Amino acid sequence: MIMKPILFNSISALHKAMGLPKPIHPLISLVDYGTIQADVTELSKGMVLNFYKVSFKRNFKGKIKYGQGYYDFDEGNLSFHAPGQLVKVLEEEADYTGITLLFHPDFIRGYALANSIKDYGFFSYGLTEALYLSDKEREMMVRIFNTIEKELQSSIDNFSQDIMVSQIEQLLHYSNRFYNRQFITRKTVNNDLVSQMEHYLDQYFHTDKTLKNGIPTVNDLAAHLKVSPRYLGDMLRAHTGQSTQSHIQQKLLEKAKYLLMATDLSVAEIAYQLGFERPQSFNKLFKQKTQQTPLRYRNSLN
Repeated sequence: MIMKPILFNSISALHKAMGLPKPIHPLISLVDYGTIQADVTELSKGMVLNFYKVSFKRNFKGKIKYGQGYYDFDEGNLSFHAPGQLVKVLEEEADYTGITLLFHPDFIRGYALANSIKDYGFFSYGLTEALYLSDKEREMMVRIFNTIEKELQSSIDNFSQDIMVSQIEQLLHYSNRFYNRQFITRKTVNNDLVSQMEHYLDQYFHTDKTLKNGIPTVNDLAAHLKVSPRYLGDMLRAHTGQSTQSHIQQKLLEKAKYLLMATDLSVAEIAYQLGFERPQSFNKLFKQKTQQTPLRYRNSLN
């Protein structure tokens, strides 16, 4: 029997399910894993939170590992979930200490963060793509959590929300920086991922898969590489300066140029073979990327 995930629309409801006291503020909370009293086995199987969740974990067993068991530091990690995402806790993650920051979209409504938060791609990363922290990075993050905790414990006034939102923004800014560092320190692992991607696209475009299945999508490629689409895109931009879609289009154009040069297929036939439903779409992409039409490119070879 498939278990449906448990839906939580409020932070208060999640506190109650975890056997915790009511949150001091209904729209923001810091949860210390060590204070959870209830049996959360059912929650660990799957829940959907309609608010943001940022978890800092330390001293946990069964460290989440990337790829072939690679991770950067052993000072804890951060993971991020946006509203509406399925949250699951792996069995090997169950024994750890740490803190979770919960904040409702309404808490940042009216602030610039409400619009910019969608730009933080790590909210869409998978479990294996957590941010591993060095000792100095961990200290910086803990200071931010402590500042938010002090504000929550103090008397709420007209400045409390401003201060806490600014601390959330700072946490996200640092996370961006530290993820960029992680892309660098994982250069060898990420180079392997890029090589796998190149091999997959080469094989895809040199068979009849495009004719049968159409042009591969970013999601197709990410699923094959077993990473989240957003993580793949951010990693590629950090390493190559190009998006995932640009890499796919580059391979597609290489195959298109070969077919224009080495076969007598019409432009329309090449378009269909490459997975385009309409030749006009192929013409538009080819011209956009090469500054000339497919026919003009073919004629320039003669």
